[in-house]
Amino acid sequence: MYAFESYHRAQSLTEAVELLAANPFARPMAGGTDILVRLRERHKEYAEIVDIHDLPELEGITEDRGELRIGSGTTFAALMASPLAARLAPMLIEAAGWVAGPQIRNTATIGGNICNGSACADSAAPLLILNAHLDLIGPEGERLIPLRGFHLGPGRVELRQGEILRSVRIKPEPGQGQTLGLGTAYVKYSMRQAMDIATIGCGAGIRLRDGQSERRERIVDELRLAFTVAAPTPVRCPAAEAAAKGLPLDEAIQAALAVLDHDVSPRTSWRAAGDFRMHIIRTLTGRMIRTAAERYAKHVAKHFEVRTC
Repeated sequence: MYAFESYHRAQSLTEAVELLAANPFARPMAGGTDILVRLRERHKEYAEIVDIHDLPELEGITEDRGELRIGSGTTFAALMASPLAARLAPMLIEAAGWVAGPQIRNTATIGGNICNGSACADSAAPLLILNAHLDLIGPEGERLIPLRGFHLGPGRVELRQGEILRSVRIKPEPGQGQTLGLGTAYVKYSMRQAMDIATIGCGAGIRLRDGQSERRERIVDELRLAFTVAAPTPVRCPAAEAAAKGLPLDEAIQAALAVLDHDVSPRTSWRAAGDFRMHIIRTLTGRMIRTAAERYAKHVAKHFEVRTC
């Protein structure tokens, strides 16, 4: 049995906000894949629930002038089945495939994955790479804030009393010609290949340009690097990103690795020792940057092939 003390099924987003604002101890529940486990374990802080499952205002994946909008109630299974998300944010589809197993993906929502404040959230690193913003609604009105900085610590996020995440917004990447879009890649390292949380999650995004030397090496115009479980919160890596900028790809990877300690601080836990996590972080950094670069090169080649047809 679940140890509910109060349960309200909201009939609209407005009612959900009102119920949450009226009770400082109430928590919103969509898919429930995390909350129900904690309720079963008798965690009192999850005993008062406002059910927002299936609210139409939180559903749907749409595009507005190139911006991708993903309703917070969208399940990972629905996300993986979306041609629109696959076209505009393939990295997010890649990450969704790492979430637990099919039964969980049919229930778990992207909003819950972000808002539970977990350092190992599978959607966090890709959304950081994609510079996602969060569309919040609460008793004081609406806010649009960057995901970067939303996670404050383990289990803590920048949600005000009564606020609900309405949607995740991903703006189109600026650029034209050879700087069109980003090459992206994501991988999750865990002890099992399914039904396990991440030991480390690594995402990379890259934009390249042609060098001026006779070797015509590809130069890193922009690098984005993000991790889960590499710090108390999901993190981008500003030191590594800055170190790689303007260098040929091989040199850029080495430069990023040289300063990576400034960006991450993996902890020791029963799942993995801190030094082992750091080894995984360094290994995945090189792999994901190279994979993202290969995908960027294919993207550019396809873009110019289409233009010349």
